[in-house]
Amino acid sequence: MQFNSNRFGIPEVTRNIIAINVLLFIAKIYSGETMYKYLALFNYKSDYFHGWQMITHMFMHGSFTHLLFNMFGLYMFGSRLEQMWGAKRFINFYLITGLGAALLHTLVQDYEITQGLVSVNQRTVGASGALFGILVAFALYWPNTELFLMFIPVPIKAKWAVIGYAIFELFAGISGFQAGVAHFAHLGGALFGFILVQYWNKNNRSSFY
Repeated sequence: MQFNSNRFGIPEVTRNIIAINVLLFIAKIYSGETMYKYLALFNYKSDYFHGWQMITHMFMHGSFTHLLFNMFGLYMFGSRLEQMWGAKRFINFYLITGLGAALLHTLVQDYEITQGLVSVNQRTVGASGALFGILVAFALYWPNTELFLMFIPVPIKAKWAVIGYAIFELFAGISGFQAGVAHFAHLGGALFGFILVQYWNKNNRSSFY
């Protein structure tokens, strides 16, 4: 995914989030499953669950490709938002949308566990939920910015790209397509991102605590 921008600098919070994700991925390579046990998100019914996993899971990734795409998206879209919002609002947005992703994922996972569809010890990692929240915010502020997606040969406006992606995630989550992907975590991040932007715009606040 690409969009043209003349701003190539990486703001402080975006840069630090990328650095933390990269460092934890490198550490995971050497520690193996140990880091997953403590930092990945497990269902609250699992013996492996710890409260801090609601935050730490969004800084862990399962593969280099997973990390690369998420960090590239964070750089491309998160940088623009941080430049507009400032550091405090951006980090709040990132963490809240990541938490929203974890909450919706856990609610759906509860049903799947009850139905015997997944293990109670299934783990979840990735910044994708927070990233989808960032994509929604980007589309709300710059809806007509044209994006170039790898799998679509023509440019598409941000608003249509995000709507299309959300529809696909909902379909995939309900149908079971691409099993192993936390589709409802993506939708949770999108939902919380949408609500948060609307709240900030309505209240016209310059900061969020």
